[in-house]
Amino acid sequence: MQVLVRDNNVDQALRALKKKMQREGIFREMKMRGHYEKPSEKRAREKAEAVRRARKLARKRAQREGLLPMTPRPAPAGAAGASRSPR
Repeated sequence: MQVLVRDNNVDQALRALKKKMQREGIFREMKMRGHYEKPSEKRAREKAEAVRRARKLARKRAQREGLLPMTPRPAPAGAAGASRSPR
C-alpha cells in the first residue's frame, strides 16, 4: 500500500494512508492478531457476526416491505438550525 506525498505535506499523506488502512480492515486485523484466538473462540465469534449480519439484513428487508417503521436518521452536527434553540 502506498500514498503519494504532495508538496511535502506529510500530514495529508498520513491521513490518506490511515483512511486506506481503515477501509482495508488492517486495523481490525492487527487488533485480532494482537493475541491468540482459540479455534473455538474464532468459530463462536464468526457465528455471532453471521447472526448479527442476518438480523440486520432481515430488519432492513422488513423496513423496506413496510412491516417495520423506518428509523429516523440523526441530523448531522453541522446542519443548519440543528443546534439552535427556537426564539
